[in-house]
Amino acid sequence: MIYTRCVLVIHNIAYQGRGPVDDFRYVGLPGHYLDLFKHYDPVGGEHFNIISAGLKTADRVVTVSHGYAWELKTTEGGWGLNGIINENDWKFQGIVNRIDTRDWNPKLDAHLKSDGYTNYSLDTLQTGKTQCKAALQRELGLPVRDDVPVIGFIGRLDHQKGVDLIAEAIPWIASQDVQLVMLGTGRADLEEVLRGFDNRYRGKVRGWVGFSVEMAHRITAGADVLLMPSRFEPCGLNQLYAMAYGTVPVVHAVGGLRDTVHQFDPYNETGLGWAFERAEAGGLIDALRDCLNTYWNYKSSWEGLQKRGMTQDLSWDNAAKLYEEVLVAAKYHW
Repeated sequence: MIYTRCVLVIHNIAYQGRGPVDDFRYVGLPGHYLDLFKHYDPVGGEHFNIISAGLKTADRVVTVSHGYAWELKTTEGGWGLNGIINENDWKFQGIVNRIDTRDWNPKLDAHLKSDGYTNYSLDTLQTGKTQCKAALQRELGLPVRDDVPVIGFIGRLDHQKGVDLIAEAIPWIASQDVQLVMLGTGRADLEEVLRGFDNRYRGKVRGWVGFSVEMAHRITAGADVLLMPSRFEPCGLNQLYAMAYGTVPVVHAVGGLRDTVHQFDPYNETGLGWAFERAEAGGLIDALRDCLNTYWNYKSSWEGLQKRGMTQDLSWDNAAKLYEEVLVAAKYHW
């Protein structure tokens, strides 16, 4: 195996395989490999680190977006490994994740074939989303209103996903003529936040604690807006699913969210959604306010956002070609 080449793919640098230096005994390698696994940073001190060893020894390193590849080189984004990452910068490439366009396709989606939902395509976008929206409102016990924008959040309930930013913004959100649907599970305190939303803002907010693949598909189809205020997001998939379904994303401009959700330009009628620059409730509110203003007052611009999102090539075809190039480079360029 001496000539075997290795490509390391980093999805989320926060998860590194850290432990005491003595954990080296579990990897079953000769002792002279120990130094590859030793890593020091001011927070963890000297410790055992699997990703550190991978960065040092891999022939090429790929991460899941261009933006995240840049963020990994910073002190904040590298999670203690930015020094090694910068030393190995020549190995790095960002390739944006794509989606399964058979499973996540409003025209084929099996979760939209019952309970009042319907499949739809670009040609039937408006009637299809209207029907799915009404079905979602009925299923979740919200007033069935076509004129009120439905905002969705789907994700893990933790600090990374910015649920606390939504909590800070909820008084403003609830004061608007909107409905908010949140689906997720995770930290116990954030699960209680969702339950609190559900109790306090009945008829306007629905907090579903837990996870349902079926409901994730139905929210994606029935919502008008998807909210993703993640503090960091290596790539993110929910914003890609949303755009494929004609649902407009409002995101924090980090990692793959910055790469995939281009800011709406009302003067040139370009862009795919809204991206706010700082992980603060005020930035979220400003972006969402602009989004809702467009929804209510500029219908042709809104339909343009939906259609541009749906007509993108979000399949793995082009990304697969880029991965093939990386594998060839690893094989022939030592």
